[in-house]
Amino acid sequence: MNLEKLLYDAYGYTEFRPGQKQVIEQVLSGRDVLALLPTGMGKSLCYQLPGKVLPGAIVIVSPLLSLMQDQVAQLKKMGEKSVVAINSFMKAEDREKVWNTLSHYKFIFVAPEMLVQPFVLDKLKALGISLLVADEAHCISQWGFDFRPDYLRIAEVLPKLGNPQTLALTATATDKVTHEIKQYLKLSNPFIYAHPMDRQNISYDIRKFDNDIDKLEAFLEMVAEYGGPGIIYAGTRRKSQELAGKLLALGIRTAFYHGGMEQQDRIFVQQQFANKELEWVCATNAFGMGVHIPDIRHVIHFQLPSSIEGYVQEVGRAGRDNLPSLATLLYAAGDERLVESLIMDELPERHEIELIYQRTEQAKQLVDQGMIRETAYRIISYWRERLPLEGTLNQIEQLKKEKQRQAASVRGLVHSSGCIRHYLSVSFDQENPNVPPNCCSFHGIDHRLFKARQNHLKAPSQGGWKERLEVLLPI
Repeated sequence: MNLEKLLYDAYGYTEFRPGQKQVIEQVLSGRDVLALLPTGMGKSLCYQLPGKVLPGAIVIVSPLLSLMQDQVAQLKKMGEKSVVAINSFMKAEDREKVWNTLSHYKFIFVAPEMLVQPFVLDKLKALGISLLVADEAHCISQWGFDFRPDYLRIAEVLPKLGNPQTLALTATATDKVTHEIKQYLKLSNPFIYAHPMDRQNISYDIRKFDNDIDKLEAFLEMVAEYGGPGIIYAGTRRKSQELAGKLLALGIRTAFYHGGMEQQDRIFVQQQFANKELEWVCATNAFGMGVHIPDIRHVIHFQLPSSIEGYVQEVGRAGRDNLPSLATLLYAAGDERLVESLIMDELPERHEIELIYQRTEQAKQLVDQGMIRETAYRIISYWRERLPLEGTLNQIEQLKKEKQRQAASVRGLVHSSGCIRHYLSVSFDQENPNVPPNCCSFHGIDHRLFKARQNHLKAPSQGGWKERLEVLLPI
């Protein structure tokens, strides 16, 4: 098969990006595939093009609604009409319409929580699934253990779908995460393509301060003079709102974004940012996946990320157009304490685990009464089905140790006395990368490249919220 001709006929491209052809060849040969392609390298083509050849439907398990909707919109822009995202945000009548016409769709996007539902499985099985795609597959390791254990159930539903071929896609994964993806997806002798994760057009800057006041002052000065569009990552929802308020007070077009907002509000912020109505978005790590904006010039971490993997994922939002972009991490003495406290808060407490084991039948009521957190309930329920009490306690303890190891890696990044790019590559078990001009703060950065603030932004869209939502969420 002439893949270059198929690529041109289907999408008008004359050549593949690095890694795409190798992955697509293996998918079309029938092998399970695990592909590690950096952000902006066109991972979605690795299932879109095979969809032109494979006979059955392609199911894409996608972690976030915003990511799902963006992928659907991208496919429709490329002329693909047989695509749909099935999610909880759809109206009941729209969802019913999709179920009744499911055989008309080639590309079907679902969240892992929806995929495991018996009704959904029955509908998908009746179609005949050629390929199951685990998009952002690092989430199987990152989130499956933490607070979305339905990621770990994906492999359990494969036999119910007829054991379709599996393609796992991610931008970043250490050897450990790669092993866990293979293990929890039960990939059979997979072809593994790992592209170097280094992005040569991104300059890495780490700035240290003695206290929070100095850090905040430097942050405000930096954002006021640097060019957007840019993303500012904060460790908490409250901090994202606080930073956005301070920038707005300076007359800088900014909005905050986090998982506690209403879905419509999050979508509107994303749309405003994509339309250049905002210069900056102050966000938690809930913002990022599904944001395909090529000219993000600057990513700032106001607080430490919880892992090197998360840091590289977030930094990878910048410079998808391959033009110079800046990643700045701001550190004040004592910032580690926030990361460590957040890590511990994410995982179930011992008393929550024991309560669910003791009162299994009333577990959901304990959540309603506020005695057990919802995320803790989901995690414990998953492991309770598989392990005795001591086994689950040990599992959570191991997770805590892994989180502490990840936090230690971030501390090592901040306090490294050498090349930041080299540190990141070693963290991902990859070879030492080339040192480009303006590599990092260790080698020196010419910050004049990034100090061209754009003041001419688009006026806000005039359409009503219903019209704007219809554009963002096509059925």
